Amino acid sequence: MKINVNNRDPVYVQVIRYFKEQIATGNFEPGQEIPSRRELANRIKINPNTAQRAYKEMEEQGLIYTERNLPSRITKDEKVLNEVRSELISEAVNDFVTSIRSINVPIDEVLEMIKEKYSTENKGQEGKS
Repeated sequence: MKINVNNRDPVYVQVIRYFKEQIATGNFEPGQEIPSRRELANRIKINPNTAQRAYKEMEEQGLIYTERNLPSRITKDEKVLNEVRSELISEAVNDFVTSIRSINVPIDEVLEMIKEKYSTENKGQEGKS
């Protein structure tokens, strides 16, 4: 588990984002056990209170659940899992559109470049399989 801590966002928010990205990409499976709060704090060298805050927020968002004294797990709720993926896609698109608008690139040119890049990337991925 590797989280690049930056100075822009609070650490607990970065931990939550990391978990969302891992869920969206399928690296964390529904129902998968996750490290304890203390274990996470030790692994990524953060304050245990920060790990606790991140887990509390993730539980409130429905990303993880904890039953009694058992280890926390990734949600199995398909609706929540789909929302995480949609949220990350939406954020990426918004960031992209904002940066493209700032340099006044026509939409047709952008779309053509995206299609070209996407198909080139897919061909490169197919060769790696």
